[in-house]
Amino acid sequence: MKNVITADAIPASSIILNGFNKSDYADCYQINIPSNDSVDILTTKIFNSPGWADYLMEIRNKIVSVFGLKTGSPNYANQKTYYPVGSRAGFFTVVDRNENEIVMAENDKHLNFRVSTFTERNGDYLSVFVTTIVKFNNLFGRLYFFIVKPFHRIIVKSTMKKVQAAYR
Repeated sequence: MKNVITADAIPASSIILNGFNKSDYADCYQINIPSNDSVDILTTKIFNSPGWADYLMEIRNKIVSVFGLKTGSPNYANQKTYYPVGSRAGFFTVVDRNENEIVMAENDKHLNFRVSTFTERNGDYLSVFVTTIVKFNNLFGRLYFFIVKPFHRIIVKSTMKKVQAAYR
């Protein structure tokens, strides 16, 4: 079975775009695992990032705090078996959800983004999608994301490979 797949499009039944209007950037990655875990359990596993990714976020926070951007630390101590709207999953706030998807978001003066964990039964496997959408609010948002995008892609793919390996 292929590892992490770059999906051709955001799954049609995903709710990540609800109320977001337009995005300037989107990506979607997929893994297939032999699992019956809930979207909440998978969100915990996916957004419990590796230590090196947390270290990169610490560096990022120190740099962007100078520019008045939001900083934060992950809320791993508050991991849940169910993430209601308003709770935090890792670094992000849950803004929408249903039984197959959890949408998290952060809005700041330079950009707004959403990320979701979406699950879909595919025979004996569960297809798990992590989708990110970004809207730039100004030129600084474009510059910031240009710098962050390669790290974002590495972190998402690495995390999904780790989750997939746990089901082998």
